[in-house]
Amino acid sequence: MMLTLLDDRLWFPDPELALEEPNGLLAIGGDLSPERLLLAYRMGIFPWFDQSQPLLWWSPDPRAVLEPSRLHVSRSLAKLARRGHYRLTINTAFEQVIRHCRQLREGREGTWITPGIEQAYCRLHHQGQAHSIEVWRDEQLVAGLYGIGIGKLFCGESMFHRVDNGSKLAMLGLCRHFSRHGGALVDCQLPNSHLLSLGVITWPRLRFLRKLKELQQQSLAQSCWQPGELVL
Repeated sequence: MMLTLLDDRLWFPDPELALEEPNGLLAIGGDLSPERLLLAYRMGIFPWFDQSQPLLWWSPDPRAVLEPSRLHVSRSLAKLARRGHYRLTINTAFEQVIRHCRQLREGREGTWITPGIEQAYCRLHHQGQAHSIEVWRDEQLVAGLYGIGIGKLFCGESMFHRVDNGSKLAMLGLCRHFSRHGGALVDCQLPNSHLLSLGVITWPRLRFLRKLKELQQQSLAQSCWQPGELVL
């Protein structure tokens, strides 16, 4: 187990070398270029730090994951989806989604969506690598999530909601749409009570890394990430 100091070279150490404490910390430094970020995700690594820290890269053990077809849909969530009070879209307001995620976390302990992170993921979105799900009430954005698409894996990054169960509705939209187009797994990084209530489970890191290697070589239906309306 070791902590690696990165330089300008485009590389990462083996995720299996990550520290046990703090769980999954692997490397420090580097940059948030699209090339480095994509390499990180393809290796099962993600950035997580706040503005008082240098760039930190993680690959925790165990890893929180969700098979889209196994999303737990509670009665209240199913009822909310059936009522049709909200409209769901994909990739129509990425910048707004990540901005809302950042603003709702500002001032909280552990805030990690820095302006640099926001800019980096917006660049990935413009390159067709980062994607968002949006939940609308009339013309107001009330919930959403964003993440990175790597083959048949979606690496979830953050979500927000301004209405009850809004982020759960966004997750329902993602899972149904992603599964419909051949998606096989959602990487949720670290478990929490909200994710566990949706059916998220944990895998040993090695199992996740093996599955990642397999899924990133597989292609989704071409229409998966095209901007537009989502049908639940």
